[in-house]
Amino acid sequence: MDGIIYTIIIGAVCGYIADVLMSDNGYGLLVSIIIGIAGSFVGSWAFGELGIKVGSGVVSDIIRGASGAILILFILGLFKRGTRRRS
Repeated sequence: MDGIIYTIIIGAVCGYIADVLMSDNGYGLLVSIIIGIAGSFVGSWAFGELGIKVGSGVVSDIIRGASGAILILFILGLFKRGTRRRS
């Protein structure tokens, strides 16, 4: 249970970081925090699959989570841009 709560807290921080770095994403802060929580799971999985080691501790968790959140926001941005109507 502590692992899930820790991941949610780190994910919220990562969502905020991703929202600041990708300021024109069109999502609000709350949605970016939710995406950050999902990004924590995605980033941890992706870094593990790719064999990338960034160390241990809170800072490395934030790096993995923020990377996952930015990846999710980038992919969502591609879909969002693809569905816009052109004038």
